[in-house]
Amino acid sequence: MLSKIRDRNIWTIYVTILVLGVAYGISIALIAHHLDLRGFTKSQMGSLASWFALGIVTLSLPMGSLIQRFSAKTTLVAALVGYAGSVTLFPMLTSYPAVAADRFLDGACSVGIWVSCETILLTRAPLDMKAYVTSLYAMAVAIGYVVGPIAAQGIVRVASIQEAFLISGGLASIAAVIAATRLDKDDGTEEHAHVHATAGDAASTEPHLGAGALLLKIKTSCFGTFAYGYFQASVVLFLPLYLMEAKGIPRNDTIVIPGFFALGMLLFSNLAGKYGDRFGHLLVMRVLAVVGTAMILGFVFLSSFAQMAVAVFVAGATLAAISPVSLALQGVVTSPRDYGRSNSIYNAFYAAGMLFGPKVSSILFGRYGGGAMLYHLTALWVGFIVFTIVFAQDDPAASRARARSERAVAERA
Repeated sequence: MLSKIRDRNIWTIYVTILVLGVAYGISIALIAHHLDLRGFTKSQMGSLASWFALGIVTLSLPMGSLIQRFSAKTTLVAALVGYAGSVTLFPMLTSYPAVAADRFLDGACSVGIWVSCETILLTRAPLDMKAYVTSLYAMAVAIGYVVGPIAAQGIVRVASIQEAFLISGGLASIAAVIAATRLDKDDGTEEHAHVHATAGDAASTEPHLGAGALLLKIKTSCFGTFAYGYFQASVVLFLPLYLMEAKGIPRNDTIVIPGFFALGMLLFSNLAGKYGDRFGHLLVMRVLAVVGTAMILGFVFLSSFAQMAVAVFVAGATLAAISPVSLALQGVVTSPRDYGRSNSIYNAFYAAGMLFGPKVSSILFGRYGGGAMLYHLTALWVGFIVFTIVFAQDDPAASRARARSERAVAERA
């Protein structure tokens, strides 16, 4: 990997997001426990999750303009500092409005971090390695999400939950220092991006696009990240309940189920990225979605804990791996000068999925049971698969493959 990725800034982003991922993992593992101890109801906890998603949605689109004006590095450092402040302040708040405002700030700063990191990575990654670079980014996030809850479990054995949040804030502050001191000065990164563009890459020379035209270019990536955000947010909340109620799996066993999902993502994201760069990002996304959709159906028909663990692992290895590949696709089809705005739109769709997924899933689960919820998630991914077939030509790899085929036919003639 060191020989393939020589840009120090890319490695700096990996280290930054890894440290931040641990901070995220600690706080995510303890939020529900803390709110429960504070006397918040389950309904209030669910609505607080919506405030987090609303923060992401609200700040997603403006983030591209902020990056263009202040640079990705400056925006990243500011967002990291903001997140550190929000997670440090969180355990000190007691009223619902104060906690809701803090969760909104958490989401707003989080999307600033994601868009800034993704803009830097896509700008500096060579054209034929974008999925490889973004898959390593996803792996760094996954490692943090695995290590964070384990660290949280250890922390609360020797300290309080409130002190654990302070440690999370400290780690986020360290991430901000790493980004501030190790990233090169970022002046929009357009000039640097052109170093990696191939001579025939039309996306590197076309003029700025309007928001509508930009959305049309990245629509398949946006659908992919929306579906993943929708699925991820729904499953995290309701799959453990479904396993306990419908499958009779003990509560303690369901606690480790998300770990199998993260492990699948960790082990297979890089492989998916390599195949995406080699065979076409949209084709790989379609294959991953087909396998992952089959696993969601498996949640309905499988019964034992071991079977469910395998199905969740495969779902993580496929559906979670779509995220970095879809990010790489939108980095290939857009101009480097539009990365900030395209990443903002891309993350807005991810946040929209996180916002609407739990709401719709909770209604279906409450009225018709967990099976109906899983069927509707299956239908969502089937819709995505159909979308990738209809718009297969959105991937430049498909156009190149068709051109090679036409040349071969012409030569034989």
